Amino acid sequence: MSLYETIQSDMYKAMKSSDKFKASTLRVALAKLKDKKIDKREELHQNEEIKIIQNLVKQRKEAADIYEKNDRSELMKNEMDELKILSTYLPQMMSEEELSILIKEVISDVGATNMSDMGKVMPEVMKRSEGKADGKMTQTIVSNILQQA
Repeated sequence: MSLYETIQSDMYKAMKSSDKFKASTLRVALAKLKDKKIDKREELHQNEEIKIIQNLVKQRKEAADIYEKNDRSELMKNEMDELKILSTYLPQMMSEEELSILIKEVISDVGATNMSDMGKVMPEVMKRSEGKADGKMTQTIVSNILQQA
């Protein structure tokens, strides 16, 4: 079952159980997935579906941060609740240890020696992690390793 079908099934369950909040959150995710599918004019691969959900999660985090800074706790809580729902559809993220090992491997493979090579390392790490690496954590670890080199 594709991620789209799973989310659709869960949305129907939420609708039947009168969980309006979850149903509306999943409806937004389905709309994004469907839009991308229509734009592409073919079925989405699992990695593409995951990237779309990751983007929605990232938007929720950013919105929650903005609401928190502006003392809008009720809106922040709303965004965080949506984030929790959407996060259940993402694969388990890599731990910091696993990510460090992968980054060191990539740095060795591409021959990176200093900070100017960060542009070579980052895309390769993100590609090899298959959507399981947090971008900010990856960037921090890569810059720390390259600064020590």
